[in-house]
Amino acid sequence: MREDHPRRKADHLRISLEEDVSFETLTSGFERYRFVHCALPEIALEAVDTAVVFLGKRLQAPLLISSMTGGTPQGREINRRLAQAAQEAGIGMGLGSLRAAVEDPTLAETYRVRDVAPDILLLANLGAVQLNYGYTVDHCRRAVEMVEADGLILHLNPLQEALQPEGQTDFSDLLRKVEAVCRALEVPVIVKEVGWGLSADVARRLADAGVAALDVAGAGGTSWSQVEMYRAENGLQRAVAAAFRDWGIPTAEAVREVRRALPHLPIIASGGIRDGIQVAKAIALGATVCGVARPFLVAAAESAEAVAETAAVLITQLRVAMFAVGAPDLSALARAPLVEDREPRRTRRARRIERHL
Repeated sequence: MREDHPRRKADHLRISLEEDVSFETLTSGFERYRFVHCALPEIALEAVDTAVVFLGKRLQAPLLISSMTGGTPQGREINRRLAQAAQEAGIGMGLGSLRAAVEDPTLAETYRVRDVAPDILLLANLGAVQLNYGYTVDHCRRAVEMVEADGLILHLNPLQEALQPEGQTDFSDLLRKVEAVCRALEVPVIVKEVGWGLSADVARRLADAGVAALDVAGAGGTSWSQVEMYRAENGLQRAVAAAFRDWGIPTAEAVREVRRALPHLPIIASGGIRDGIQVAKAIALGATVCGVARPFLVAAAESAEAVAETAAVLITQLRVAMFAVGAPDLSALARAPLVEDREPRRTRRARRIERHL
């Protein structure tokens, strides 16, 4: 195993928790949409059903704890806290990249959570680019079996790899290898970005390759170029990384465009989703479920109870939002009308004030 891998994962965890790794001006885009409030919902709040079947498993709410960590002692504790909360709330969970454990099996325990979360939708995770660096279907199968996962995420992160001193940047002929994994693996394969978004064109190509679902993982949450900027070893690396702070496709835009391109493929919306109202908006824009990372990471650094509370808040916010638009279930929420504000309200207000000066 490359010796820098656990250190890099520890750096990512520390920087994500301690530094400002937000986008500077680019947002997830959900603030541009608002629901039409329904003053007469004709349903009881307690009757609102937030459940969904995703990849063959029933979730009590359309939520996944997004892939974050593993490979370090701190990562093990965080994963177990996240998994306990997922089990309690009846939601899904993705693990951080299992590359470290595939290459050093002694690290597998930092990812294993089935003993505390026997029933959850659990997704293993590897970098798709590893298929160009010696990984095969057998490596993918080993990652899934190692953690008793229900599916495999292959993540795409070309920009992050380009900004890492140790990055692996050969993404040539990768789609064909992703397709081979989709055809050969016994569990569903999900492809996700890591925070810069999937375009409609890329989504179509991946759908043609046989993926079971796509995670658009758009811009507006954690800026991984900022994370890599803090890891930079010299001024040149810092300057290059800093320039990409506002790069990417906003999450709301990615969800809308991918759904238009692929009307029937399951879509995960992630990237900057911070509350249950944004979850509701993502569903109304075309998402099947939503992935949330940073709020859960911050909570997991505190305690398992804090993670459970974070999940409860998100689900309750979603339930109330559904009630306030008169949506008894997620199918109805998907049809709920959204109004798009093409200019942010702050900008319009500023322009009105300027015109009066």
